[in-house]
Amino acid sequence: MRSFNTRSRIAVAASAALLLALAGCSSDNGSSGGGSVDEAVGQNLDGRGAITFAMGKNDVDKLQPVIEKWNAAHPDEQVTLKELAGEADDQRNQLVQSLQAGNADYDVMALDVTWTAEFAANGWLQPLEGELAIDTAALLPATVDSATYRGTLFAAPQNTNAQLLYYRTDLVPAAPADWKALTDSCAVATEKSVDCLVTQLKQYEGLTVNSTQFINSWGGSVVADDGKTPEVESSESKAGLQAMVDAYTAGQIAKRSTSFTEEETNLAFVGGESLYAYNWPYMYTNAEKDGSAVQGKVAVAPIVGPAGAGASTLGGYNDGINVFSKSKATARDFVAFIQNPENQMSFADASFPPVLASVYDDPALIAKYPYLPALKAALENAQPRPVTPYYSQISKAIQDNATAALTGKVTVDQAAADMSAAIVNAAK
Repeated sequence: MRSFNTRSRIAVAASAALLLALAGCSSDNGSSGGGSVDEAVGQNLDGRGAITFAMGKNDVDKLQPVIEKWNAAHPDEQVTLKELAGEADDQRNQLVQSLQAGNADYDVMALDVTWTAEFAANGWLQPLEGELAIDTAALLPATVDSATYRGTLFAAPQNTNAQLLYYRTDLVPAAPADWKALTDSCAVATEKSVDCLVTQLKQYEGLTVNSTQFINSWGGSVVADDGKTPEVESSESKAGLQAMVDAYTAGQIAKRSTSFTEEETNLAFVGGESLYAYNWPYMYTNAEKDGSAVQGKVAVAPIVGPAGAGASTLGGYNDGINVFSKSKATARDFVAFIQNPENQMSFADASFPPVLASVYDDPALIAKYPYLPALKAALENAQPRPVTPYYSQISKAIQDNATAALTGKVTVDQAAADMSAAIVNAAK
């Protein structure tokens, strides 16, 4: 795992050169406001004082206690919470508008993991190295990968997430060992008149998650490490897409999944209507609540691939420091503070999966949340969604072409070719 411990201005200077090159790809490098990014990256490295923390309002309740603890201990470096919109696209638009103007409205920003590469490529994030380095050795490796772009750490992993395989213990004795074992066991679902597997195949971000899970679980990938070269036409990538399409065509993945988001998946499984489900960890609590049709009859495991555990698609937030911030030293210390064991433990108690690996081994927490060992195993195998500055366009390409393949409008080969062409076009 990467650990960015060395503190030197040499590293920051190197990153300034990288950011200048990256910013050249952007139509607006922030020069209309507080200055250009190549100037800003070397400034205010030791700056201290009050800072702002921006995050979408749906999850701020998890960070409010952390901010209160920080403020109690740092009277001269208070953190002010700035709530962003609830919808992800609206949050991103708020941040982009401010950053394009070169403003320091937000010192630290909680970024969806899929935005990190885009913000880094535009030169909006301060590299976390040199004097601003954080130690990532104790973090789950996949979370560090999600915050890394072109070999440089541009954000501090805050919390994470991965989908799990839920299964009915009253219908099958144990989790399937691999994808074939899962599909073979669909005969049990047929016998019991329930769906076999429900998941999110509606044409939205959930379809990107599921498609990339199949691609990655079969050993493929969507784009290369450069974030722009398509790899969806590799034999491994197409095998993963084919497995998803074949299972849908055969009814092993429920036909109604093409109208399912996470919530429809939750309602179907908790209502006792399926043998298996792919969904995020929050569903475990719902499945064990009073009134659940499967209470006491649920277990979880990592999702499956062709030869064992599969590769879940990573979720969560990364905390980026605004390159135009005047108090970068305080911002750096605050994002590191979020990662300390006490705060990460509080995330686990709030069903907000932590990035600190050791939390998943705590016996008291495991007793309260039996899904934690399975979640840790899933996170250890998880992979980020495509790490690319063109994420929104690539996600749309995945959704459009996966839908075409699922509905039989095109073959998987054609869907992969069309997806590849769309990725090339997005990166032009």
